[in-house]
Amino acid sequence: MYTERTSRLAGAVIWTGDGAGRVLPDGCMDLLWNEGRLLVAGPDTQAYVTGGAPSNWAGVRFYPGTAPAFLGVPAHELRDRRVELADLWPASEVRRLRSRMKKAPDPATALEEIALERAAPPDPVLHALVTALDAGRPVAVTADELGLGARQLHRWSLEAFGYGPKTLARILRLRRALVLAGAGVPFAETAVRSGFADQAHLARDVKELAGVPLGRLLAAG
Repeated sequence: MYTERTSRLAGAVIWTGDGAGRVLPDGCMDLLWNEGRLLVAGPDTQAYVTGGAPSNWAGVRFYPGTAPAFLGVPAHELRDRRVELADLWPASEVRRLRSRMKKAPDPATALEEIALERAAPPDPVLHALVTALDAGRPVAVTADELGLGARQLHRWSLEAFGYGPKTLARILRLRRALVLAGAGVPFAETAVRSGFADQAHLARDVKELAGVPLGRLLAAG
């Protein structure tokens, strides 16, 4: 069973679950705890389908673009990857954190405390970029409003999100569409309201990013 709550870390979400299912791209990165292991989920460009027997997972899902400052690694180095935290941080530090996690009565809260100790608040320009793209603002217009050149924005986005701003905008548009469609809004209206050219455009993006048709995705919950 998957549950989540708002974190004390700005913009983040704390979640627990059995690790089974289809994880959709969302512009975020996660710090994970599973069966004695600390891992990092990098930014996805397509759905990540979990396999194997269900097990107990806890995670901190960072606000888009903020995990690289916590990890000390550019997001593009972790794109579409799941890696051990020990591959990124000194082994002695990770051993200490694993020991701390094993003793914690609530792994999700313990992960949150680790994130709070090391994470920096969201950069205001980064936050403005995510907010604008999530509202459907065009990338070029948003870049002008933020005083960023196209190359600068692309380079910055690779480091913060793992991919360029157009990919981020596309992923956020899909997330908006899923909220509307999940609330029962007809697919054609969902497409228009979330910024797609038409329902066929929505269907193509859902299939490419989520890996299954929209109806099947919603039925899976």
